[in-house]
Amino acid sequence: MRLNEIIKYPIVTEKANGLTEKFNRYQFAVDRRANKLEIKKAIEEFYSVSIENVNTCVMPGKFKSRYTKAGFLNGKTSAYKKATVTLAEGESIDLYAF
Repeated sequence: MRLNEIIKYPIVTEKANGLTEKFNRYQFAVDRRANKLEIKKAIEEFYSVSIENVNTCVMPGKFKSRYTKAGFLNGKTSAYKKATVTLAEGESIDLYAF
């Protein structure tokens, strides 16, 4: 896999920003077929940082329903893989620069 196929997008939520501020950890949505070594290599090359640790988990899809004029519509959001990356001391990623 190529680098741009492994990293899909950074996850920017209040919880992810709290992890960044306290523990220097960043979260990314990644390809489900990518393993920890590929994720580490891709982020190190793309952002030019050194990584201490990579944790991954597969986030399951959620069931959603809404009421419309045609009645209730039921569906499901897609599942994705989330990688939490711990950077080395003194390193940082500027996610808002691009």
